[in-house]
Amino acid sequence: MITHNNLKSNLKKTAIFSVSAVALAVAGASHAYDFEVGNTTASIGGYVKLDFIYDVDADLGPVVAHENIRLDDEEGADGHTNLHARQSRIAFQTTTPVGGSTLKTHIEGDFFGSSASGAPDLRLRHAYGSWNGILAGQTWSNFGTFIDFTPTIDFNGLLGQGVILRQAQLRYTTGGFSVALEDPATLGGAVAVTDPTSDFDDKSEYPDLTAQYTGSAGNLQYAASAMLRQLQVADSSGDEDDEMGWGVQAAASMELTPGITVRGGIGHGDGIGGYLLGRSPRGDFQGLPIAAFVDSNGSVETVDSTGGNVGVSIAAGPGNVNLAYARLTSDFDDAVDDGALTADDKDRFSSFYANYIWSPAERISYGIEAGLHEVETQGGDEGDAVRLQGMVMYSF
Repeated sequence: MITHNNLKSNLKKTAIFSVSAVALAVAGASHAYDFEVGNTTASIGGYVKLDFIYDVDADLGPVVAHENIRLDDEEGADGHTNLHARQSRIAFQTTTPVGGSTLKTHIEGDFFGSSASGAPDLRLRHAYGSWNGILAGQTWSNFGTFIDFTPTIDFNGLLGQGVILRQAQLRYTTGGFSVALEDPATLGGAVAVTDPTSDFDDKSEYPDLTAQYTGSAGNLQYAASAMLRQLQVADSSGDEDDEMGWGVQAAASMELTPGITVRGGIGHGDGIGGYLLGRSPRGDFQGLPIAAFVDSNGSVETVDSTGGNVGVSIAAGPGNVNLAYARLTSDFDDAVDDGALTADDKDRFSSFYANYIWSPAERISYGIEAGLHEVETQGGDEGDAVRLQGMVMYSF
């Protein structure tokens, strides 16, 4: 059972390590309330978080949406304020000794389920069980890792890293190695078509395959992962085509001295789509990165994407100063030549974050952040936007 002192320590570490990754604490051992039911330990925890956002330029939404950034020659309204509590969440977990191992279950939700102003819907984040190395349900993709995650107040986090989003999967873990079959639709990314009047639609015949290895050596932590998938489309007449997609990524973090930690990661793939955290080239793709396109012959062609990030966390007073830079690029040359995309579509995204996150008392965290976000189109036009953000978080 979690003691009061352990809880305080865990919450403080969580606040200093990462606001966007607070779910790690909720999903881990920092539960505020434990109770026994027979031989099962049940835990409930979570937090309430207010985000106070001011966009100096274009309105980037409740989380940074790079596709909303205006190009330098575009006109539009500047100055937008947005307050929301959609990242607030609650989690319920159980642990039960079963057959010489521990059966764990976890259910968690937040309020990013709907864009309705003032009335967002509850969204399922995690719903899984694990026993004897076998995990089944919905949780973090096995391709991603938090090792290279420098804390940000913006909920989206860092572009170009192995995705830290959740999807349904069946995973087996032994030691530092894990392999999973994952839902092929969740992180598939958008498939652009040459002819927008065609009725080609995504088709998922097989699950995505992911594998990851994590390890450490002294103050160094590292992870490497790989992904293999099938990208497939079909039309109403039964015509279909497919292409294999793949991706790899590596991440590391190291405590250089007490209070100073550096992190970094790099990923690349052909047809990798949403497995690298990114944004869509324009608004009508609903935030999904482009994984592939259908050419004029009805054939699927995959899209190369490369991403990376670097960051540093420096202890200062009751919290940390965090600096991070992240970038994602996609090769749309063939898609533009074939007419599936245009020279006006955005193919390069970058973000720079500077923040201070601190915990003045047990269960309380504050933070302030400035972010500079930039885009570039296939044709070379550029745009940028500045976001200022603060947060107050109360954990329970």
